[in-house]
Amino acid sequence: MQQERQRLPIICAKPLTAETEDILQINAPLLADWLVAFLQDEIVRRRGFHQAVVGISGGVDSSLVAFLLAKALGPKNVLGIRMPYKTSSQESLDHAALVAEVTGICMETIPITDAVDGYLKYAPDADPRRRGNVMARMRMIVLFDQSQKLGTLPVGTGNKSERLLGYFTWHADDSPPINPLGDLYKTQVWQLARYVGVPEVIVNKPASADLIVGQTDEGDFGISYQKADRILYFLLRGYPPARLLEMGFTEEEVKLVKGRLDSTHWKRHLPTTAMISSTSINDYYLRPVDY
Repeated sequence: MQQERQRLPIICAKPLTAETEDILQINAPLLADWLVAFLQDEIVRRRGFHQAVVGISGGVDSSLVAFLLAKALGPKNVLGIRMPYKTSSQESLDHAALVAEVTGICMETIPITDAVDGYLKYAPDADPRRRGNVMARMRMIVLFDQSQKLGTLPVGTGNKSERLLGYFTWHADDSPPINPLGDLYKTQVWQLARYVGVPEVIVNKPASADLIVGQTDEGDFGISYQKADRILYFLLRGYPPARLLEMGFTEEEVKLVKGRLDSTHWKRHLPTTAMISSTSINDYYLRPVDY
Protein backbone atom coordinates (compact mmCIF):
# COMPACT_ATOMS: atom_id res chain seq x y z
CA MET A 1 0.00 0.00 0.00
CA GLN A 2 1.38 3.38 -0.95
CA GLN A 3 2.18 5.64 1.92
CA GLU A 4 -0.31 8.44 2.08
CA ARG A 5 1.26 11.72 1.09
CA GLN A 6 1.49 14.28 3.82
CA ARG A 7 -0.94 17.09 3.25
CA LEU A 8 0.69 20.50 3.40
CA PRO A 9 -1.29 23.50 4.56
CA ILE A 10 -2.50 25.81 1.81
CA ILE A 11 -1.15 29.32 2.29
CA CYS A 12 -3.12 32.01 0.52
CA ALA A 13 -1.49 35.33 -0.30
CA LYS A 14 -2.99 38.34 1.39
CA PRO A 15 -5.39 40.09 -1.00
CA LEU A 16 -3.98 43.23 -2.56
CA THR A 17 -5.95 46.31 -1.58
CA ALA A 18 -5.51 50.07 -1.53
CA GLU A 19 -4.54 49.74 2.14
CA THR A 20 -2.01 46.91 1.76
CA GLU A 21 0.68 48.03 4.17
CA ASP A 22 3.69 45.86 3.44
CA ILE A 23 4.16 46.30 -0.31
CA LEU A 24 6.43 49.33 0.20
CA GLN A 25 8.06 48.16 3.41
CA ILE A 26 11.86 48.33 3.31
CA ASN A 27 14.64 46.53 5.13
CA ALA A 28 16.06 49.76 6.52
CA PRO A 29 19.38 48.45 7.94
CA LEU A 30 20.22 46.61 4.72
CA LEU A 31 19.13 49.51 2.51
CA ALA A 32 21.13 52.06 4.50
CA ASP A 33 24.28 49.94 4.17
CA TRP A 34 23.66 49.43 0.46
CA LEU A 35 23.21 53.15 -0.25
CA VAL A 36 26.36 54.04 1.70
CA ALA A 37 28.27 51.48 -0.36
CA PHE A 38 26.66 52.85 -3.53
CA LEU A 39 27.84 56.38 -2.73
CA GLN A 40 31.35 55.20 -1.94
CA ASP A 41 31.51 53.19 -5.15
CA GLU A 42 30.07 55.85 -7.45
CA ILE A 43 31.84 58.88 -5.97
CA VAL A 44 35.23 57.51 -5.00
CA ARG A 45 35.95 54.37 -7.01
CA ARG A 46 34.21 55.15 -10.30
CA ARG A 47 34.70 58.91 -10.50
CA GLY A 48 37.76 59.54 -8.36
CA PHE A 49 36.24 62.17 -6.05
CA HIS A 50 36.56 62.14 -2.28
CA GLN A 51 34.21 64.97 -1.36
CA ALA A 52 30.63 65.90 -2.27
CA VAL A 53 28.33 68.90 -2.25
CA VAL A 54 24.58 68.66 -1.74
CA GLY A 55 21.83 71.24 -1.57
CA ILE A 56 20.18 71.15 1.86
CA SER A 57 16.62 72.45 1.82
CA GLY A 58 15.57 71.37 5.29
CA GLY A 59 13.27 68.72 3.82
CA VAL A 60 13.44 65.00 4.42
CA ASP A 61 14.99 64.02 1.06
CA SER A 62 18.06 66.26 1.21
CA SER A 63 18.39 65.57 4.94
CA LEU A 64 18.50 61.83 4.32
CA VAL A 65 21.11 62.24 1.58
CA ALA A 66 23.24 64.34 3.94
CA PHE A 67 23.10 61.58 6.55
CA LEU A 68 24.08 58.94 3.98
CA LEU A 69 26.93 61.06 2.60
CA ALA A 70 28.29 61.74 6.07
CA LYS A 71 28.46 58.00 6.65
CA ALA A 72 29.90 57.24 3.20
CA LEU A 73 32.58 59.94 2.97
CA GLY A 74 32.97 61.26 6.50
CA PRO A 75 31.22 64.46 7.68
CA LYS A 76 34.14 66.76 6.91
CA ASN A 77 34.11 65.65 3.28
CA VAL A 78 30.51 66.75 2.73
CA LEU A 79 29.44 70.34 2.10
CA GLY A 80 25.76 71.13 2.48
CA ILE A 81 24.65 74.35 0.82
CA ARG A 82 21.56 76.30 1.84
CA MET A 83 20.29 78.38 -1.08
CA PRO A 84 17.36 80.46 0.17
CA TYR A 85 15.23 82.79 -1.90
CA LYS A 86 13.63 85.77 -0.18
CA THR A 87 10.35 83.86 0.22
CA SER A 88 11.99 80.74 1.68
CA SER A 89 10.71 79.89 5.14
CA GLN A 90 12.88 80.39 8.20
CA GLU A 91 11.84 76.92 9.30
CA SER A 92 13.52 75.42 6.23
CA LEU A 93 16.75 77.26 7.03
CA ASP A 94 16.60 76.17 10.66
CA HIS A 95 16.00 72.54 9.74
CA ALA A 96 18.91 72.57 7.27
CA ALA A 97 21.14 73.94 10.04
CA LEU A 98 19.88 71.17 12.32
CA VAL A 99 20.96 68.56 9.76
CA ALA A 100 24.48 70.03 9.69
CA GLU A 101 24.59 70.07 13.48
CA VAL A 102 23.47 66.46 13.87
CA THR A 103 25.59 64.99 11.06
CA GLY A 104 28.66 67.18 11.53
CA ILE A 105 28.86 68.06 7.83
CA CYS A 106 30.13 71.45 6.69
CA MET A 107 27.52 74.04 5.71
CA GLU A 108 27.45 77.22 3.69
CA THR A 109 24.60 79.60 2.87
CA ILE A 110 24.42 81.20 -0.57
CA PRO A 111 21.24 83.26 -1.11
CA ILE A 112 19.85 83.18 -4.65
CA THR A 113 17.48 86.16 -4.42
CA ASP A 114 19.62 88.65 -6.36
CA ALA A 115 20.44 86.16 -9.10
CA VAL A 116 16.82 85.04 -9.53
CA ASP A 117 15.41 88.56 -9.43
CA GLY A 118 18.12 89.71 -11.83
CA TYR A 119 16.55 87.50 -14.48
CA LEU A 120 12.91 87.87 -13.44
CA LYS A 121 13.01 91.62 -13.90
CA TYR A 122 13.02 90.76 -17.61
CA ALA A 123 10.04 88.45 -17.09
CA PRO A 124 7.61 90.47 -14.95
CA ASP A 125 4.70 88.34 -16.18
CA ALA A 126 6.22 85.09 -14.87
CA ASP A 127 3.65 83.00 -13.00
CA PRO A 128 4.51 81.08 -9.80
CA ARG A 129 5.44 77.94 -11.74
CA ARG A 130 7.92 79.77 -13.95
CA ARG A 131 9.40 81.57 -10.96
CA GLY A 132 9.78 78.27 -9.12
CA ASN A 133 11.57 76.74 -12.11
CA VAL A 134 13.98 79.68 -12.23
CA MET A 135 14.76 79.20 -8.53
CA ALA A 136 15.33 75.46 -8.96
CA ARG A 137 17.66 75.96 -11.92
CA MET A 138 19.54 78.75 -10.17
CA ARG A 139 20.20 76.41 -7.25
CA MET A 140 21.75 73.91 -9.64
CA ILE A 141 23.98 76.64 -11.10
CA VAL A 142 25.21 77.35 -7.57
CA LEU A 143 25.66 73.67 -6.74
CA PHE A 144 27.60 72.84 -9.89
CA ASP A 145 29.72 75.98 -9.73
CA GLN A 146 30.66 75.29 -6.11
CA SER A 147 31.50 71.69 -6.99
CA GLN A 148 33.79 72.96 -9.76
CA LYS A 149 35.41 75.48 -7.42
CA LEU A 150 36.04 72.91 -4.69
CA GLY A 151 36.79 69.86 -6.84
CA THR A 152 33.84 67.93 -5.44
CA LEU A 153 30.92 66.03 -6.93
CA PRO A 154 27.31 67.25 -6.68
CA VAL A 155 24.82 64.68 -5.40
CA GLY A 156 21.08 64.69 -6.12
CA THR A 157 18.19 64.27 -3.70
CA GLY A 158 15.08 63.52 -5.81
CA ASN A 159 12.91 60.53 -4.88
CA LYS A 160 11.11 58.03 -7.12
CA SER A 161 7.63 59.40 -6.47
CA GLU A 162 8.61 62.90 -7.61
CA ARG A 163 10.34 61.52 -10.67
CA LEU A 164 7.44 59.30 -11.73
CA LEU A 165 4.89 62.07 -11.17
CA GLY A 166 7.04 64.57 -13.07
CA TYR A 167 7.18 66.74 -9.97
CA PHE A 168 10.59 68.25 -10.57
CA THR A 169 12.19 70.92 -12.70
CA TRP A 170 13.83 69.46 -15.77
CA HIS A 171 17.60 70.08 -15.85
CA ALA A 172 17.49 71.23 -12.25
CA ASP A 173 16.53 68.78 -9.50
CA ASP A 174 17.49 65.84 -11.75
CA SER A 175 20.86 67.25 -12.87
CA PRO A 176 23.43 65.86 -10.38
CA PRO A 177 25.23 62.78 -11.74
CA ILE A 178 24.51 60.61 -8.68
CA ASN A 179 21.17 60.13 -6.94
CA PRO A 180 20.91 57.67 -4.03
CA LEU A 181 17.14 58.16 -3.56
CA GLY A 182 16.03 57.88 -7.17
CA ASP A 183 14.56 54.39 -6.73
CA LEU A 184 12.86 55.05 -3.38
CA TYR A 185 9.22 56.07 -3.15
CA LYS A 186 8.53 58.99 -0.81
CA THR A 187 6.98 56.70 1.78
CA GLN A 188 10.17 54.62 1.71
CA VAL A 189 12.27 57.77 2.13
CA TRP A 190 10.35 58.51 5.32
CA GLN A 191 11.03 54.98 6.60
CA LEU A 192 14.76 55.16 5.90
CA ALA A 193 15.05 58.69 7.26
CA ARG A 194 13.65 57.58 10.60
CA TYR A 195 16.03 54.64 10.72
CA VAL A 196 19.21 56.66 10.07
CA GLY A 197 18.23 59.33 12.59
CA VAL A 198 16.91 62.29 10.62
CA PRO A 199 15.18 64.47 13.26
CA GLU A 200 11.46 63.76 13.59
CA VAL A 201 10.65 67.46 13.19
CA ILE A 202 11.92 67.15 9.61
CA VAL A 203 10.44 63.74 8.82
CA ASN A 204 6.99 64.62 10.15
CA LYS A 205 6.45 68.00 8.47
CA PRO A 206 4.43 68.25 5.22
CA ALA A 207 6.60 67.74 2.14
CA SER A 208 7.20 71.00 0.28
CA ALA A 209 9.55 72.32 -2.38
CA ASP A 210 9.36 75.68 -0.54
CA LEU A 211 9.21 77.55 -3.85
CA ILE A 212 5.92 79.28 -3.07
CA VAL A 213 4.69 80.38 0.35
CA GLY A 214 2.30 77.78 1.78
CA GLN A 215 2.91 75.27 -1.04
CA THR A 216 2.95 71.54 -0.28
CA ASP A 217 3.62 68.57 -2.56
CA GLU A 218 0.40 66.76 -1.74
CA GLY A 219 -1.58 69.97 -2.17
CA ASP A 220 -0.17 70.30 -5.68
CA PHE A 221 -0.84 66.63 -6.47
CA GLY A 222 -4.36 66.48 -5.11
CA ILE A 223 -3.52 63.09 -3.56
CA SER A 224 -1.43 61.86 -0.64
CA TYR A 225 1.93 60.16 -1.09
CA GLN A 226 0.53 57.13 0.75
CA LYS A 227 -2.01 56.56 -2.02
CA ALA A 228 0.06 57.83 -4.95
CA ASP A 229 2.99 55.56 -4.11
CA ARG A 230 0.78 52.48 -4.01
CA ILE A 231 -0.90 53.33 -7.30
CA LEU A 232 2.51 53.90 -8.90
CA TYR A 233 3.77 50.62 -7.45
CA PHE A 234 1.00 48.64 -9.14
CA LEU A 235 1.03 50.59 -12.41
CA LEU A 236 4.75 49.96 -12.83
CA ARG A 237 4.11 46.25 -12.41
CA GLY A 238 1.60 46.18 -15.22
CA TYR A 239 -1.65 46.23 -13.28
CA PRO A 240 -4.40 47.79 -15.44
CA PRO A 241 -6.47 50.65 -14.01
CA ALA A 242 -9.51 48.38 -13.76
CA ARG A 243 -7.63 46.10 -11.37
CA LEU A 244 -6.67 49.07 -9.20
CA LEU A 245 -10.32 50.04 -8.96
CA GLU A 246 -11.10 46.53 -7.71
CA MET A 247 -8.47 47.00 -5.00
CA GLY A 248 -10.30 50.04 -3.66
CA PHE A 249 -8.62 53.02 -5.29
CA THR A 250 -11.06 55.53 -6.75
CA GLU A 251 -11.30 56.22 -10.45
CA GLU A 252 -10.26 59.83 -9.84
CA GLU A 253 -7.12 58.76 -7.92
CA VAL A 254 -6.01 56.26 -10.56
CA LYS A 255 -6.70 58.66 -13.42
CA LEU A 256 -4.77 61.44 -11.70
CA VAL A 257 -1.65 59.35 -10.99
CA LYS A 258 -1.66 57.52 -14.32
CA GLY A 259 -2.13 60.78 -16.17
CA ARG A 260 0.90 62.35 -14.52
CA LEU A 261 2.96 59.20 -15.06
CA ASP A 262 2.11 58.94 -18.76
CA SER A 263 2.45 62.64 -19.56
CA THR A 264 5.87 63.16 -17.95
CA HIS A 265 7.77 60.24 -19.45
CA TRP A 266 9.94 62.62 -21.49
CA LYS A 267 11.21 64.37 -18.35
CA ARG A 268 12.88 61.19 -17.11
CA HIS A 269 15.20 60.90 -20.11
CA LEU A 270 18.10 62.73 -21.66
CA PRO A 271 17.30 65.00 -24.61
CA THR A 272 16.14 63.06 -27.65
CA THR A 273 18.88 62.78 -30.25
CA ALA A 274 18.22 62.74 -33.99
CA MET A 275 19.74 59.31 -34.73
CA ILE A 276 21.80 59.10 -37.92
CA SER A 277 24.09 56.20 -36.94
CA SER A 278 24.19 52.96 -34.99
CA THR A 279 26.31 54.58 -32.26
CA SER A 280 23.90 57.30 -31.13
CA ILE A 281 24.82 58.00 -27.49
CA ASN A 282 22.25 56.73 -24.96
CA ASP A 283 19.75 55.92 -27.71
CA TYR A 284 20.88 52.94 -29.75
CA TYR A 285 24.51 52.16 -29.00
CA LEU A 286 24.81 48.78 -27.24
CA ARG A 287 26.93 50.32 -24.51
CA PRO A 288 25.40 53.75 -23.74
CA VAL A 289 28.65 55.29 -22.57
CA ASP A 290 30.09 58.48 -24.00
CA TYR A 291 33.77 57.63 -24.55
